Amino acid sequence: MSHFSNIKTQIRNLTSLEAALSDLGVDWKAGPRSVRGYQGQTRNAEVVIEQENDYDIGFSWNGNEYELVADLQYWKQSWSVDGFLNRVTQRYAYHTVIHETEKQGFQVSEQQKNEDGSIRLVVQRWSA
Repeated sequence: MSHFSNIKTQIRNLTSLEAALSDLGVDWKAGPRSVRGYQGQTRNAEVVIEQENDYDIGFSWNGNEYELVADLQYWKQSWSVDGFLNRVTQRYAYHTVIHETEKQGFQVSEQQKNEDGSIRLVVQRWSA
């Protein structure tokens, strides 16, 4: 019986996901790689976070989005699963907004981190 859990996300851009993990200081490895689980079970993932206890965390493409794949019984991160996903999702959204606005010719003119942890961005585009 598999101990792996798949947690759905709204993460669809691999580059933004990798940037988000790097922002958070998470040591990740690019895949495809195996996520190690209970009794030697493995799952393939595009991003793998190795844990010292030999039970990994991964982000695996399901055809629509990157799901978090892990044996949650052996979760050994500084944050809870929800706390981890909230932080990753916020940084992912930040990088996605920056990337998409740059593609449309905008630049960040102001950035402010609010007390509640949210980020306020002001972008602008000069036209001739």
